[in-house]
Amino acid sequence: MATLATIADIARHDGQTVTLHGWIYNSTPRGKLLFLQLRDGTGLMQCVLRKNKMDAEAFEAVRRAGQESSVVITGLVKADERSKIGFELVASDAQVVQDAADYPITPKDHGVAFLHDHRHLWVRSQRQFAILRIRHLCVKAIRDYFDSRGFVLFDSPMFTPNAVEGTTTLFETEYFGQKAYLTQSGQLYQESGALAFGRTYCFGPTFRAEKSSTRRHLTEFWMVEPELAWVDLEDIMDLAEDFLVEVVGYVVEHGREYLEILERDISVLEKVQKPFPRMSYDEACAKLAELGVEVEPEDDFGSPHETELTQQFDRPIMVHRYPTAVKAFYMKEDPTNPARCLGVDVLAPEGYGEVIGGGQREDSLDVLVSKIEHHGLPMEAFGWYLDLRRWGSCPHGGFGLGLERLVTWVCGIHHIRETIPFPRTIDRLTP
Repeated sequence: MATLATIADIARHDGQTVTLHGWIYNSTPRGKLLFLQLRDGTGLMQCVLRKNKMDAEAFEAVRRAGQESSVVITGLVKADERSKIGFELVASDAQVVQDAADYPITPKDHGVAFLHDHRHLWVRSQRQFAILRIRHLCVKAIRDYFDSRGFVLFDSPMFTPNAVEGTTTLFETEYFGQKAYLTQSGQLYQESGALAFGRTYCFGPTFRAEKSSTRRHLTEFWMVEPELAWVDLEDIMDLAEDFLVEVVGYVVEHGREYLEILERDISVLEKVQKPFPRMSYDEACAKLAELGVEVEPEDDFGSPHETELTQQFDRPIMVHRYPTAVKAFYMKEDPTNPARCLGVDVLAPEGYGEVIGGGQREDSLDVLVSKIEHHGLPMEAFGWYLDLRRWGSCPHGGFGLGLERLVTWVCGIHHIRETIPFPRTIDRLTP
């Protein structure tokens, strides 16, 4: 009696007869032999079919079956040093469940538009399989990090009455006679959670209507946003540093096989260790001037600035105390210099840019009211948010990490659109 198995746990079945359910990734006929690459969603394995060792009709059915045909293969698990997973399956029986004739994604090169038109099928390829497995590991590591440190999952809503990161990138929708927006960030609601539970986080989709086609931007992406009471900027930087080291370390430990599929230089990721270099915005501007890179006075950094800075180091860097004028209304001003705010960006090496942005929140009611007025935001939409400063205000803060930017960097790939199952960009809403 054959045991039902998966490729991921095939080593447990050495010398046993097992049944695998999967799809034909590739097949190579050689006379009365057929070398079949089978994928089952957990891995890839070679199955060897011999015409004289099994039903001839079943052999021919598998031989004729096209790429991505669904099959059931039964056979003996045999150790093989030539195999990447150390084993192959010597088949004794096979069944074609559905013959996928004329599968559109062939081994030849396809254009980017074609592949994204067929994203629902493209995710079956080895490269996409590896990227999305790394995404899964990042998500697990993120949740494990916060869950093991006393953070409470505190879900923020997707529909909001107000902007968080400025009014120019809002997706607006009608909401039963009212105007509503898809959330840009769950942070404001996390502040409520932090003042109730001490430390909370949310992890879900966020939306930015940015008219940008760069390799770093999606209109829908996932963010994890922890928020803590009774912390200052230094505490937040310490947390971000520790968090990123642990998450990357977990992926390197548990996702090496996927990183190797992507031909990622793992030694780069192994250098993600504490401490991260830290510099103020003004120190960073001085450094850029030394390197011959211009920065507009009191302006935010763009991709060229971040790339040039990170190329000077072998691990992420932290740039803190940006100009108050270029950051969000809720950022607390540096009491020693109101022109600077108590915020920080963590910039990934190799030119991948900002992966974490955060800081200390303004905890004074009067200052926050004046900032909302200064930014021209509707005061009535922030009534509940101001209540957090009326009753029980305290120093607090947190950060946001964009999951897809993290995965892009960890995988060492060029474009962010490959890091999410179905990317949404300014020119793509399907599939």
